[in-house]
Amino acid sequence: MRPQVDALRDRPHARVLIIGGGINGVGTFRDLALQGVDVALVERGDYCQGASGASSHMIHGGIRYLENGEFRLVRESVVERNRLLKIAPHYVKPLKTTIPINSLFSGILAAPLRFLTHRQGKPKERGAFLIKAGLSLYDAFSRDGGTVPRHQFMGRTKALAELPALNPGIKYAATYFDASVHNPERLTLDVLQDGEKAGLGAGGENRARATNYVSVTAVTADGVQLTDQLTGETFTMTADVMVNTTGAWVDETNRALGAGTRFMGGTKGSHIVLDHPELLAACQGREIFFEHTDGRIVLIYPMGDRVLVGTTDVDADMGVDAVCTPAEIDYFLELIGHVFPAVTVSREAIVYSFSGVRPLPRHDETAPGFVSRDYRIERADHVIAGRTVPTLSLVGGKWTTFRALSEHLADEVLAILSESRKESTAQLAIGGGAGFPTTPGGVEAWIAAHTGAGIDATRAGVLLTRYGMRAQAVLDYLAAAPDRVFDSTHELSAREIAFMVEHEQIGHLVDVLIRRTSLAFRGLVSAELLVELAGALAGPMGWDASLQTAEIAHAQDVLARFHGVRVESLIG
Repeated sequence: MRPQVDALRDRPHARVLIIGGGINGVGTFRDLALQGVDVALVERGDYCQGASGASSHMIHGGIRYLENGEFRLVRESVVERNRLLKIAPHYVKPLKTTIPINSLFSGILAAPLRFLTHRQGKPKERGAFLIKAGLSLYDAFSRDGGTVPRHQFMGRTKALAELPALNPGIKYAATYFDASVHNPERLTLDVLQDGEKAGLGAGGENRARATNYVSVTAVTADGVQLTDQLTGETFTMTADVMVNTTGAWVDETNRALGAGTRFMGGTKGSHIVLDHPELLAACQGREIFFEHTDGRIVLIYPMGDRVLVGTTDVDADMGVDAVCTPAEIDYFLELIGHVFPAVTVSREAIVYSFSGVRPLPRHDETAPGFVSRDYRIERADHVIAGRTVPTLSLVGGKWTTFRALSEHLADEVLAILSESRKESTAQLAIGGGAGFPTTPGGVEAWIAAHTGAGIDATRAGVLLTRYGMRAQAVLDYLAAAPDRVFDSTHELSAREIAFMVEHEQIGHLVDVLIRRTSLAFRGLVSAELLVELAGALAGPMGWDASLQTAEIAHAQDVLARFHGVRVESLIG
């Protein structure tokens, strides 16, 4: 039973149909719903499954974009970074960042050429002079009532005193603050649920409908043909305006709608996640953001008790799956040795890998690292069911600016509909960020207040981290009937799985492992967990024994093929 699909099928027209459920599509859905617009959204996979779920997990101003001359983007990014720290404090956290520097003047002659031509040329690391100039300009954009600390520059001796595992050959180090998002998939869900809530009318009507696992497959005489990817059923919808936010697949989506475009030229970025206590300790709780010897900006930073390393930036072949290759892994291991030469890291420490295609504009001869990360909105109308339907396609965009981008895109839609904006999202808390405790003491107090009646402090802390202040609704749901914590992990229970099915649109078992929790990301998926999770999902999802076995096999395939994780099954 798919109530979200039924909601679309039963009322097959919306004023706005958004195609694509990454963060930008979901953000636009929320914004339009808040303006009272009748809006529908479809996503061919799971929410945040594509590029939105394959990011570097950073909310950042993009200091390196200054060299591209993208001053507008950097200014907007730092404003939005500061804003997300306030309106989504449950998922967006301050991130102390250090740049190791190996020379004083290196790159000072090459930088103007890169700025003017956007070609990398011969790789050459940026020296202290260039980095100092960039950080000073970054500070000017980053000020927020004095709350964002200014960058600090230090010499080799002080840098090695703070980070003794750094390469002793460094000359300087610079430290500044950005932000990280440890749960981008759950933040996307929060934004989606805000939109759904905003669309509920006093009379029970639903003006904001969204469903995952539904794809655009054709245009018929009756409208846009949609196919339920879980059941194979098809139905048609019409809309007054369509919005294409399918990322790197924008051109393919436009072709499915009957008018091909050539807007996109995405690049692939890969990452690995390591379980390596020595490397974790070497980072000293901060991101190490630096330029490798090939001129590529890369990063190493702790996420809980794991370390994330990334990223590559190569032209993507849209005809093959985006996966982290052995060559990319070699690159990551080599760059770790470049920064922390005394720390030995092997492939055995990798617990997860992921890769995605950035939704960048077509860039021809421009080197991938210099392709603009800014966004633009293209209009390419389609003739559907005998009439011209204005269609807006999003080209580009980055995680940090999703709220501002969504507002811009929503305003374009409102103009077409001759509607006006009723509410701004600039100061509006996102989902479980409303009232979230912003100090360690506040977090401890919340956990203490919600411990008891079968919920210990560890479990309460997991729920607060996972849901933010929406954890209260989860706790109420858990208390309403008998529950059982999993044997394979203390981080899940049978009732919580039922809550996810009822409120979070689970389509496959693997959705829970990758996007509703961080269990896969942290390398915590076991054969026992697969079987126990399939059993917990069976009741609320209506799966018989054969479907449970199929879902376990599907999860094994996805984890192995896309994330380098191989989990044997307990089921023969």
